[in-house]
Amino acid sequence: MSRHDAVYIGGAWVQPLGPGRIPVENPATEEVVAEVAQGSAGDVDRAVGAAREAFPRWSGLSRSERADHLAALLAGLEARREELAATITTEMGAPITLASSVQVGLPLRVLGSYVELLRTPDVSELIGNSLVVREPVGVVGAITPWNYPLHQSIAKVAAALTAGCTLVHKPSEVAPLSAYLLAEIAHETGLPAGVYNLVAGYGPEAGEALAAHPDVDMISFTGSTRAGRRVGALAAETVKRVALELGGKSPNVALPDADLTAAVKAGVANCLLNAGQTCTALSRLLVPASRHDEAVELAAAASAKYPPGDPTDPATRLGPLVSAAARGRVHDYIGRGVAEGARLAIDGRDPARLPARGYFVGPTIFADVAPDATIAQEEIFGPVLSIIPYADEDDAVRIANLSPYGLAGAVWSAETDRAVAFARRLRTGQVDINGGSFNHLAPFGGYRQSGNGRELGAYGLAEFSEVKSLQLPSPHTPSSI
Repeated sequence: MSRHDAVYIGGAWVQPLGPGRIPVENPATEEVVAEVAQGSAGDVDRAVGAAREAFPRWSGLSRSERADHLAALLAGLEARREELAATITTEMGAPITLASSVQVGLPLRVLGSYVELLRTPDVSELIGNSLVVREPVGVVGAITPWNYPLHQSIAKVAAALTAGCTLVHKPSEVAPLSAYLLAEIAHETGLPAGVYNLVAGYGPEAGEALAAHPDVDMISFTGSTRAGRRVGALAAETVKRVALELGGKSPNVALPDADLTAAVKAGVANCLLNAGQTCTALSRLLVPASRHDEAVELAAAASAKYPPGDPTDPATRLGPLVSAAARGRVHDYIGRGVAEGARLAIDGRDPARLPARGYFVGPTIFADVAPDATIAQEEIFGPVLSIIPYADEDDAVRIANLSPYGLAGAVWSAETDRAVAFARRLRTGQVDINGGSFNHLAPFGGYRQSGNGRELGAYGLAEFSEVKSLQLPSPHTPSSI
């Protein structure tokens, strides 16, 4: 057992104010593998104070100077890439191949993109006699989830630091170990004291203290819609800026002329990625009613290539769910789907097909799912696919938009223009066209109950900036324009 007894505040590892410890469990073995300090509201207050003190110096650095610091952080993360991947596999169960390529590889690319942004000149805008400039919003509270622990941390930390903000990071208590590694690397690579602070803790205490803190200028939160509502309500008391990346129930729509085999194969792979514990998971497959049964057969065949297994094995594609509670929740949804009349084509609860230990659920496929069924409306966060027939394109749009969420989606058609036209009718933040790949430079975020604000790239950077207009005496034009 390892133990992380401290919190990282003001450039130093310091003892928390309370004696509490948070156990970290390996979901593949059901064993407690570590404990971390349980940060309190008092620890959050200390961390916010350190971030506030560091803000003038950090925000006053040149873009080149901040780029040098972030480049050093990137190099430090690269040097410990294998350790980061193994840690994420241990703390939340992602298969090691996925952990290396996505759980670690993606945040490294994101951080690199912000280094590149800082290496380019800052361009101000002249509107009439007004010089419009961007300034850092201030002290940021970053609350991150367990499902992509390093990626979601870097998406917030890199953008905030690039903008000139300082921050306090509260990682998920379920999977905090990669955040501890991030703090260690930030310290070792010389990030100035107080710029990045880490306080692990439970949401009702540390998370709520951060969201409500009067000296925090912005909260960036990724997690459930329920928790996001609470964060938004607390933040509203001090009228701080709030960026929320919440749940999803994303549709994968095969239009009548689509290559159904390709659409189903890609959709199943997406739905089962990270054991379905992905906010953008394509968990609803919409197909023409005349091809519904064919789609079910294709989905069953595709899912057979994802047997649950040991996440430390490079060949494993489907690991465990993150906890016993998560497994129980998924089991409950499967039971509810059956009770509401959907046909269970593949049942992932069969113990004969699962490892003897660990919180595993196998690929689960429902057929003949009603568009308004619980399993078609609520985020299950497990390897569960609902196949929904539609009558025509207008019906497909209606069904796709029936969800209260709007985070992602996919459309397949033999004609790209037709797929794009359909995608523009979807009320969702991003749509994959005929298997288009994820772009870490493009804005990421959702509509409706999937949240507000955007992450990644220049749009993500803008979230952490205030816009200021300087009214100049005409006809003066600054030399910097």
